[in-house]
Amino acid sequence: MNRKTLVMPAVVGLLAPVLAACGGSASGGDSGDAIVVGTTDQFTASKEAPAPFDPAYAYDVGTWNVLRQTVQTLMVQPRGDGQPQPEAAEKCGFSDSGNERYSCTLREGLEFSNGDAITAKDVKFSIDRARAIKADSGVFALLSTIDTVETRGDREVIFHLNSADATFPFKLSTPVAGIVNPKDYEKNKLRDGFSVDGSGPYTVETEVKDDTVVKAVFTKNSHYKGQLKIKNSKVEMRSYESAATMGTALEKGDIDLMTRSMTPAQITKLDNASGGNINLNEMPGLEIRYLAFNTDSPSVKSTAVRQAMAQLINRGELVAKVYGSQAEPLYSMVPATITGHSNAFFNKYGDPSVSRARTLLTKAGITTPVKVTLHYTTDHYGTVTAQEFDILKKQLNASGLFDVTTQGTSWDKFVPAERAGKYDVWGMGWFPDFPDADNYLAPFLDKDNFLKSPYSNGDIINNLIPASRREADRLSASKSLTTIQDIVAKDVPLIPLWQGKQYIAARDNITGSEWALNSSSTLQLWELSRGVSG
Repeated sequence: MNRKTLVMPAVVGLLAPVLAACGGSASGGDSGDAIVVGTTDQFTASKEAPAPFDPAYAYDVGTWNVLRQTVQTLMVQPRGDGQPQPEAAEKCGFSDSGNERYSCTLREGLEFSNGDAITAKDVKFSIDRARAIKADSGVFALLSTIDTVETRGDREVIFHLNSADATFPFKLSTPVAGIVNPKDYEKNKLRDGFSVDGSGPYTVETEVKDDTVVKAVFTKNSHYKGQLKIKNSKVEMRSYESAATMGTALEKGDIDLMTRSMTPAQITKLDNASGGNINLNEMPGLEIRYLAFNTDSPSVKSTAVRQAMAQLINRGELVAKVYGSQAEPLYSMVPATITGHSNAFFNKYGDPSVSRARTLLTKAGITTPVKVTLHYTTDHYGTVTAQEFDILKKQLNASGLFDVTTQGTSWDKFVPAERAGKYDVWGMGWFPDFPDADNYLAPFLDKDNFLKSPYSNGDIINNLIPASRREADRLSASKSLTTIQDIVAKDVPLIPLWQGKQYIAARDNITGSEWALNSSSTLQLWELSRGVSG
């Protein structure tokens, strides 16, 4: 019988300054045949992006979900969210009162999947490698508060930070901080292709066609030592070109579970179904969508042009027509459920208004209609992205103040073009690296921002972001965080659009699917089992 499960969130946005050891280790027996998971994520190696699975390069939700299964980190975000807990580490914590010195002790007997012992020097190598390579994906910026990494003996690692950073434990839970074997990864060069070697709960083998992964098989790592309980022996992930073909595969029983990205129509159909053997799990999500601007491009260089667009966009209409109850309008880059959120764009612009937008452009001496192209990716965020951008185009053009066209591009070409500065305005999604307001602001606004945006605000970079990171109690950081959001609403280097829920559909002989995604859209394949209660 079809049923819908609602998974309630944990409190997010609250950090503790010291994190104690958390017990537990790999457990769970062989659960039979491989559990088969469907996804529309595409993993492609190209001349522009030859190393999609290298932890020093990868920086999108799909590739991170491969790495989180295979490359172990010192810390991990726990089941049900909450504060990060030790994983490859036995214990971690700040060892000073200013949150500038962070120490971790590795678990005893830690090994890579080939049986090689892991030492503190391997952790230092891995962190220093990502910082030194400085891949154009911008992922290295997550480690920007590290000054030096020190080791003491084989098991102790000490991070000396260049400024206070209460969010640092979360950053050590992200794949860029993953521990890799110096035998497999060169110090100053990315590892091309799809090979991944680490000490995580699984090893992975990929089937590749035309430089694209069509199947990835995750096998339980017999050398894994950590806190995660692995409830299956093998998971197979298959990539589909469309949500429709993925959905058909689930209905036929070719796959056991499907995750991102399902279409709103598929979700509604599953939600309304009264029979069958497929269960829909609805979970709160921290995924957002937004528009980004190349603020040096002539068409949108004027702040007034960007402000006028912010004044015209009708988020309520956009969400209602495309996503329905599966998303909510968003008026800040920080989601409404995160500590420090404010409705900065609504406070600044209120309801959509053509007259106010016209006044902004007239005062700035802007000739109308302003010609702008909105770029979006056709295959990374679901097939309805094209519909979303068509509505945005109609809203802006209906004002008579803009002459907007749209252009869709596949993800493998979209990302290199965006990073090369070829787009004036483009749409992106953000799946947080960790559930804290800092991670919705600093990646876009700090030095070395991952969008390669020319926008730079000295007060945000030099004062407000550092001030917010000094506060271990994230409620105390709200003043700095709110000021940042107000500046973004005024200068408009970005326009937030909506915040979405997330869903998993699984056949009814699969258990643990309600835990298979956390709020940051992190796949937790180890939670899945077949026919055994979690």
